[in-house]
Amino acid sequence: MAIETQVPETIAGFFDTSTPEEWLDEAARRLPEMLLDHANCELKAASTALGFLYRYPDRTALAQRMSRLAREELRHFEQVRSIMDEMAIPFERLSASRYAGRLRAEARCEEPDKLLDMLLIGAIIEARSCERFARIAPRLPERLGRFYSGLLASEARHFEHYVAFAKSECGIDAAEIEARLAELKVVEARLVSEPDPEFRFHSGPPCSNGF
Repeated sequence: MAIETQVPETIAGFFDTSTPEEWLDEAARRLPEMLLDHANCELKAASTALGFLYRYPDRTALAQRMSRLAREELRHFEQVRSIMDEMAIPFERLSASRYAGRLRAEARCEEPDKLLDMLLIGAIIEARSCERFARIAPRLPERLGRFYSGLLASEARHFEHYVAFAKSECGIDAAEIEARLAELKVVEARLVSEPDPEFRFHSGPPCSNGF
């Protein structure tokens, strides 16, 4: 039975560039690789949340939220690992993808710009994850499709938290935040739409000669 999914309202319309059909076709054919990278992404998301906790422990609201977010990301990691074990897919650590690496390379070095950029990048990554879960779920085996559909609400919530902290923690006016977010979204759009030499959960479409 096909899984019907809908991108949460807070994410719908956020991106001008949707996940390419070519990536969706490739992901549906390469489930073990997609799941392996998804598990790695959940680990990295937990590490990112802990990174905020270590860098900004004096920001109480931010630290407490990131502590909870890290625990939730680790729970998602455990869930993906369980599915992998059932499918006899071995786990291995993967290096950062082109997508995450290039986005984070855009972060500025001086505060409060660094904090703002890292929060906005976190929001973008969570939003794209949510969009991809919604797009790929109907193409997956029923149990896996339902699992991905069940992640939509949490990914949207993480996106909202990152955006809210960008507005509350950096002392930067709303117009400047929106302008910076627009700049980062241009970079992100290129990363998901341009041909990619490797297949990952956040990669672009395959190169003409395949991944």
